Amino acid sequence: MDMDISAEEQQFRREVREFALANLPQTVRDKVLFGEKLEKAEYVDWQQRLYRQGWIAPSWPVEYGGTGWSLSKRRVFHHELALCCAPETISFGVTMIGPVLYTFGSGAQKAKYLPGILRSETWWCQGFSEPNAGSDLASLKTRAHDRGDHYVVSGQKTWTTHGRHADMMFCLARTSDEGKQQNGISFLLLDMKAPGVEVRPIETIDEGASICEVFLNDVVVPKSELVGVEGRGWDYAKFLLGHERAMIARVGRSRMQLERARRIAASQRPGGRALLEDPLIQLRLCEIEARLRALEVSELRALDGYQPGKGFDGATASMLKVEGSELCQQLTELLLDLTGRYSRVYVGRYEQSPIGSADAHGAMGDHLFNRVATIYGGSTEIQKNVIAKSRL
Repeated sequence: MDMDISAEEQQFRREVREFALANLPQTVRDKVLFGEKLEKAEYVDWQQRLYRQGWIAPSWPVEYGGTGWSLSKRRVFHHELALCCAPETISFGVTMIGPVLYTFGSGAQKAKYLPGILRSETWWCQGFSEPNAGSDLASLKTRAHDRGDHYVVSGQKTWTTHGRHADMMFCLARTSDEGKQQNGISFLLLDMKAPGVEVRPIETIDEGASICEVFLNDVVVPKSELVGVEGRGWDYAKFLLGHERAMIARVGRSRMQLERARRIAASQRPGGRALLEDPLIQLRLCEIEARLRALEVSELRALDGYQPGKGFDGATASMLKVEGSELCQQLTELLLDLTGRYSRVYVGRYEQSPIGSADAHGAMGDHLFNRVATIYGGSTEIQKNVIAKSRL
């Protein structure tokens, strides 16, 4: 696969960089670089700038607001934004529920929700995992009782990222007990402001609170908010999870982190010699670079094999998820080692360390938060089972 970019794409890269530098406040770029928390307003401002530029949904079909770019041009776009420390687009709308709606949703659902997703006016969260149904998602217990023209939904969802800020949830709920577990699951669109919805933040190991548990107590969901066919929710969920797992590869973010590691290694001079001259540091940087390049090629192949209406090949998406999340963790570990004892003084993910270089800022918080990278979106162990069943 040719990884070189054309003269036209080089010009586009400059255009993307100029746009990012002109539209991103330095405070936001610094937050992204150091893994700090962005406020909802900061995400919305950036995503609406992308929308006005026509760049918010590069992978969507043109008729729904996509760009019609080639795979190579999309790669240039995402990687250049990452190197400029631009915030990643919140995935629940554009990357996850958007493709489900324009592929399986009704005409009314597309008209109602797609514009709000593109304009960042409607925020979504994911209602899949439950206290006893994470990796074994098909064992979920949330129930949608049929009441004629509506469902009454009761149950509990957990690990719901941005649940406090979301306007809507795409939710899996059981509508039947007949046949296999997967057969009785339906895909619903649930208003987070509806009576009976209770959201409780969960404080995570990095002292953040972006993740929540959501209690659904007899929540009324109109039948018009059922996506596709009742009982086919498992199929739509697999389609969505393919998008999520491919996105978790986060090649652009890892590329930015690798460049940060190189800068720190060049600037840190214990004993008068730059860490970048240490053979062991060089080896770690080279190993990550090699794996990252291989992941980039794999990501392009996965995108090239994408089939409208079917989505990503499940095993390929799982491979991207496994390798991308493990690389993410290796990079946060490398940054901790490069910044040494200064990064160990942890006063909270979003606070500046009181000692040492600014290079250490955010390193520990980012490391702690990304311990979950090999769990969310389907644990590494489950992904390896998916790969084995498909390929062996």
